[in-house]
Amino acid sequence: MIPNNRNKMKRRLLLTIAVLAAIMFLSILLDLSWAATPLSLGEVWDALMGNGSWANDRIVNTLNAPRVVAGIYVGAALGVTGGVMQAIFRNPLASPYLLGLSSGASLGAAVAILFTIPFIPLAIVQPALAFIFCLGTMLLVYMLSRAGGNVRTETLILAGVAISSLVSAAVSFLTYIAPSDKMGDIVFWSMGSLSKVTWAEMAFAIPVIAAGIILMLSQSKNLNAIMLGDHHAMDLGVDVRKVRLFLIIVSSLVVAAAVAFVGAIGFIGLVIPHIFRMLLGPDNRMILPLSAFGGGAFILLCDYVAHTAAPLYGVMPIGVVTAFVGAPFFIYLLSRKRSEVGW
Repeated sequence: MIPNNRNKMKRRLLLTIAVLAAIMFLSILLDLSWAATPLSLGEVWDALMGNGSWANDRIVNTLNAPRVVAGIYVGAALGVTGGVMQAIFRNPLASPYLLGLSSGASLGAAVAILFTIPFIPLAIVQPALAFIFCLGTMLLVYMLSRAGGNVRTETLILAGVAISSLVSAAVSFLTYIAPSDKMGDIVFWSMGSLSKVTWAEMAFAIPVIAAGIILMLSQSKNLNAIMLGDHHAMDLGVDVRKVRLFLIIVSSLVVAAAVAFVGAIGFIGLVIPHIFRMLLGPDNRMILPLSAFGGGAFILLCDYVAHTAAPLYGVMPIGVVTAFVGAPFFIYLLSRKRSEVGW
């Protein structure tokens, strides 16, 4: 019976990988095709192969390619960190922003937009402060939850909720006092967008995200043990406190690098890991790598919808699209898992 189950799981895994690869390939071509007059998939392919016209080559490789590459890496970052957070806290509703990281990044961006620094471009100050405030929020949450040399997961979550609420209030206050020309920039950034990403920004973000994902994947086996409970994990030789602290730090760095340039894009880290857990079970050695590719594909599809859904209103913030997809799933998850979250 066990070999049959293994063969069935192997076939399901291979089918999932094949479908995910097809979705990723299609989503890349679709997002590269966006223009005032959308290109056909054949024209996109010709431009990628160097056989397209000058105009198509500029649209695909110069204008759209940075956005697509950013989407792949940001989606991968949020997908993997979401899976890691759910495993660390053994909470199906955990997400990359559980510890208030998105609120911290939003505060940094709002400060940069509202209080300009002479001689330093906003394109540099805004992501830098978003990155710094994001990490600062994580550090503050960790310090508040530390008691007697130990950090309990329940205290960490509560501290994250409290600090997130406080920081969100600060962002709301800055938005309220901001001049009308800057208020829109703060609100738009908080909704997330891939439209303004450049190759120079990705040159900073990609190494941090890639290295962080590799480090998180290396802890997949330890995460499987932690999901059984701290005592069981320690019986298996896992130093739970060190592994949890290490993963929280790495996750925070990855999330900070991801959102610093594109804003806070929600629900990807919540939705994507759960889809693969429902399909393939709880093994993080499979879930985390698939969440990386699934997050990238999902964010590209949402970005394509954001560009095409309401052309009369311009490009929609991508966070709006991910919320339209993720919120119904979140409600479904709450109704299905209510016994696990204490209802």
